[in-house]
Amino acid sequence: MSVAFTKALSARAVQVERYLDRVLGAATLEGETVRPEQLMAAIRHGVLNGGKRFRPFLVMETAKLFGIDDGKSIPVAAALECVHCYSLIHDDLPAMDDDDLRRGQPTVHKAFDEATAILAGDSLLTFAFDLVSDRENGLSGDIRADLVNLLARAAGFGGMAGGQALDLAAPASKPDENGIVTLQAMKTGALIRFACEAGAVIGEAGKSDVARMRNFGEIIGRAFQLADDLLDVTQTADAMGKATGKDADAGKATLVSLRGEDWARAELARLVGEAERLLAPFDAAGEVLAAAAHFAAERQS
Repeated sequence: MSVAFTKALSARAVQVERYLDRVLGAATLEGETVRPEQLMAAIRHGVLNGGKRFRPFLVMETAKLFGIDDGKSIPVAAALECVHCYSLIHDDLPAMDDDDLRRGQPTVHKAFDEATAILAGDSLLTFAFDLVSDRENGLSGDIRADLVNLLARAAGFGGMAGGQALDLAAPASKPDENGIVTLQAMKTGALIRFACEAGAVIGEAGKSDVARMRNFGEIIGRAFQLADDLLDVTQTADAMGKATGKDADAGKATLVSLRGEDWARAELARLVGEAERLLAPFDAAGEVLAAAAHFAAERQS
């Protein structure tokens, strides 16, 4: 990874963490009555736990590509991280993937209880739309409406949640390669696609550039999941900060199990090359996002 990318990713993570620490505090907003102490503690446990913040990074760096300052992009970046963290909290529940460890710490239902974990996830999903639709976030009404629509479709039954449903059904349904690609494009890819598309929408980019960044996000999403599947069979739980080998144990097929590790590495290189070609019109301005493609494909945890 390039030094510039590493610095940018770390800087964005700090920015987003500080923003989330503030907006997920005890102070109520107009229209709220009280923020229950245990619920907020569970939310903060599930969010403020040292994640890489890759999805919000993509929002902010794509917006920057189109000349938008951080103040306008960070509420949307934080909203996306709230949706992502909600999905992790729910995905870890016993009725779903049943994990005890997330980012090296006890999962929310282990640190608190299942009911609180469910409500924490529900609250984060709802709060994400509060952040995006807030009249005080510096974005126009049309852009806020567009982003609410895009995020709802990326997160819902035709996107991430639907992908999780397909994933739960996978051991019994045994999807073929096309089915696995569809499942992963929804469960993992939809929010990453949104991140890049949202940055272009915030930047009021033309239709062709919005489509270009949406395509870039789709490719990054495919690379991110393929790398994750590769890491699942090559890394330890300590290195990953979560359980590994669970797909194989559950009888779930992945592209790595179908095609092999050598094919996966070659496909990751191909996806990175495709991502770089999409960014070529931006010249040097696109270098950090190009490095993000390498990170998605080459990360070790």
